[in-house]
Amino acid sequence: MYLFICLLLGSMVLKSHQLVMSDCGDTWRSPEYNDISVECGTSTISLAILLCPVVFTGYNESLLILNKLSDDPQCKGTMDESVTPPVIRFEFPLNATDSCGSVFKTTSAVGTGVFSDFSNIERVNISGMVRSHDVTTGTVTYNAELKYYFSCSYPLEYLINNTRLDVATSSIAVTDNNGSFISTLKMELYSDINYTTPLIIPLEGIELRTIVFVQVVATNLTAQYNVLLDRCYASTAPNPTDTSIFNLFVSSCSSDQFTTMLMNGDNQNARFSFPAFRFIEQQNQTVSTYYLHCITRLCEISTCSKFKECGDRRKRDVNNIADDGVTNSTTLTSANPIVTRAENVVTSKEEALSGGNSNSTTGLGIAVGVLAAVVIMVGGMAFLVYKRAKHL
Repeated sequence: MYLFICLLLGSMVLKSHQLVMSDCGDTWRSPEYNDISVECGTSTISLAILLCPVVFTGYNESLLILNKLSDDPQCKGTMDESVTPPVIRFEFPLNATDSCGSVFKTTSAVGTGVFSDFSNIERVNISGMVRSHDVTTGTVTYNAELKYYFSCSYPLEYLINNTRLDVATSSIAVTDNNGSFISTLKMELYSDINYTTPLIIPLEGIELRTIVFVQVVATNLTAQYNVLLDRCYASTAPNPTDTSIFNLFVSSCSSDQFTTMLMNGDNQNARFSFPAFRFIEQQNQTVSTYYLHCITRLCEISTCSKFKECGDRRKRDVNNIADDGVTNSTTLTSANPIVTRAENVVTSKEEALSGGNSNSTTGLGIAVGVLAAVVIMVGGMAFLVYKRAKHL
């Protein structure tokens, strides 16, 4: 009897939407756990729920309610028959004030791995539920209640590596079911303080003390978050493990005297500058090659200021910042290194060559002078002996 009623109700709804059984295939059945798919985007969250199990149970797309908001037309589901099997789609923005009633929960924990210097690493979890609305009147109903739960978890701290000064952007593919904002982040380098002229590096490298203007910017990101640079540093290898590291700055805690912070945590781009330098360990090379890395935090607008305070961090030696390496899901790496000129290398070689010739000439002169003195001394002694022998 129950199956007959479900089939009857289902066939009536199918007919009302001009669907046929062949549109459903093996999805003409009771609902299952994997009937909902979730896409955790960078500005919106999208849901897709198989339509046929919903119809089989006695409902249609108009009877599925997102987070109990049945009156908001932007939060209603729409039927999509362009795919097989057909689905009901919901989409809402990543905005705590306009997310169709979804719950935003931000949690924090002590950082590990490359983030081990930080005691407050945040994640935001966005969750909600799509449930059925039974319009049956009377004492009983034969329709099962449907509930589809969903959630997206986004980390708010990322490590961005830019290994060449003329790189315009970096990106990474996310292969799991969690959402990631990292694909919205890119690092750009400029030669002017107005950030209008990209910095181009010649093959022989840029001159020492050239001012490098760095910008980390978020594009296509929900307006709820700003970009905050927690740390930027240089290393002599693409992966900073087991290599020399130079710390440009650690937010408000410490900064190199020549690094200038221009904008940080105030909107969706952060800017700083530093003069080009070289690593002393590369002093015998014609160019100095190194790599630039930035640990980047996405912070909610209302909380960015607290992360600028030094008290939120455990200070440790900078050489330990990559003890556990870097995971593929949080690291962006470009193809080529930063190259700076080391003009003194050529000068040193020329001085070495000219210095070597001068020393050889001086040594030869001294040797000839000593030899002449010896000859004169021997000659004088011989003359005295001759005189004495003749007198006797």
